[in-house]
Amino acid sequence: AMTRASVLAAATGGTVSESVLKRRKSLEVIRAERAAREITEAKNRKKTKSTIFKRAEKFVKEFRTSASNEKRMKREAQRPATPLKTPDEGKVLLVVRIKGVQGVDARSNKILHLLRLRQLHSAVFVRCNASTLTMLQNVAPFITYGPPNTKTIRDLIYKRGFASVDKARTALTDNTVIEAALGPKNILCTEDLVEQVAGCGKHFKEVVSFLWPFQLTAPVGGLTRRRVSFAEGGDYGNREEKINDLVQNMI
Repeated sequence: AMTRASVLAAATGGTVSESVLKRRKSLEVIRAERAAREITEAKNRKKTKSTIFKRAEKFVKEFRTSASNEKRMKREAQRPATPLKTPDEGKVLLVVRIKGVQGVDARSNKILHLLRLRQLHSAVFVRCNASTLTMLQNVAPFITYGPPNTKTIRDLIYKRGFASVDKARTALTDNTVIEAALGPKNILCTEDLVEQVAGCGKHFKEVVSFLWPFQLTAPVGGLTRRRVSFAEGGDYGNREEKINDLVQNMI
């Protein structure tokens, strides 16, 4: 039996016309493109399905974490008042993050970022006021805090201090870095930074913004009761002046 190509060849004297060859080549290209497109679409469908599953899984996890935190806050609201005193407004607090990213719900994560506590064992100075205390209470299970003494402030700045210059972490190798950024505020050296923080000076906000969050090491012996508040013999929350003992162990 003669094939279509044989019939065409016989009809054209043994050769296939150029237009037929071009058409045949075009059809082959179209088939190849269609096959490639089908493979790509199948991959995209698989990827989309995987993305949807991961998002659903993430949503469920965040929902459970949020529900768990709400239960914790309700339990704490029902507990009798602890003997720990509330920090005085206008004082300086040193806040240390003692838990990583696991188990952090979206709301708490946002507050931690506002406090610039993005990493485990990072620490910052904050001015104590009603707004700050509310934020600290909302993220209490992930942090510990208290009023630092002058020695702790000085050791942190001298031994762990870095500056934020053009959003980059810059070493405080000499006073020129400080003078360039804070000279107009009459803050010219490292000791001026210590003085502003320790005394909660009028340029406290500018100094704290200038200082990059301190990155500390894990305390010797570790934190063994991070799920229990300090008031109940654990690690998180307000630990008053005891914050100094902990941080000295982390510098």
